[in-house]
Amino acid sequence: MSLLLGFGLLTCIASSDFSSVFVLKGQDICLDVQENVQLRELEVFKWSFGSANILRCTDTLSVRVSPRYNNRVEFYKGNFSLLLKNIQEGDSGPYTAVVSGDKEKTIIVHQLVLQERVEPPVLTLDSNSTINGNCNVTVTCRGQKTSVTSSCNSSTCSQVGGESRGAETSTVPLLSVYVAGGSIICNHSNQVSWANDTKEIVELCPMKSVSPPAGSVSMCMLKIILVSVGLVIMISAVITVHIRDRFHYG
Repeated sequence: MSLLLGFGLLTCIASSDFSSVFVLKGQDICLDVQENVQLRELEVFKWSFGSANILRCTDTLSVRVSPRYNNRVEFYKGNFSLLLKNIQEGDSGPYTAVVSGDKEKTIIVHQLVLQERVEPPVLTLDSNSTINGNCNVTVTCRGQKTSVTSSCNSSTCSQVGGESRGAETSTVPLLSVYVAGGSIICNHSNQVSWANDTKEIVELCPMKSVSPPAGSVSMCMLKIILVSVGLVIMISAVITVHIRDRFHYG
C-alpha cells in the first residue's frame, strides 16, 4: 500500500529523463526538472505540452505564459519546476522541458496520465466449510467490471479464478484479496486512489455449536436437579421435626 500513501493536493515528480505521472482528476501536480538549470546569455527555457508552448523563461528570468495557461500554471524560477492546477481530461499527454540557444536540449519529459478515483469493491461469499476447527472460504472480489475469486483460510488467500491486473504498469485498476487481522480484505486500487471491502472470517465461517451426546445431562439441568433435591430434603426435615414435636408434646 505504500504506493498509495502520501497523495495530497500537490505532488512533485522528479526524474532524470522521462517519467510517467499518474494524476487524480482535479488534482494539482508539480513537474520538476531534477537538474540544476543555468541559462546562459540568449538561452531560453521552455515548458511545452505536446507541440503547444506553455511558457518561456529567458536568461534574465523574464517569464511569458501562453494565454491558454493563464491562471492555470505557476512557474518556480528557482528550480524551473512547473505547477499545473486542476488537472482535467484534456491535460493528459507529454510535458517537455527544453533549453534552447545555439542548439536545443531536452531536459525532461513527463507523460501525464489522468486517472479517476476507483469505485468501492464488493466482497461476497461463495462457499464456506469448517474442518477440524479450520475455516475455509471461497470469496469473490468485484470492482469496475473485473472480478477475482480466491480461496482463503485464517492466514492466507490464493486466487482460483477471475482476473487480477497489475496496477504498477497499467492504467487498469488492480483487484487483490488477502488476509489481515482476522479479516479477508478485497482491495481495489490504481496509482492515485484505493478502496476496500472487509469481512471478518468468523462472520463468513461461523463455528457450528456441538450438541451434547445422547444421555448426557447439561449443566443447567444438573443445577435444577440439585436444587430440587435440596428442597425435598429441607421439606422432609421440617415435616419430620413437626411430627416429632407433636408426638412428644401430644
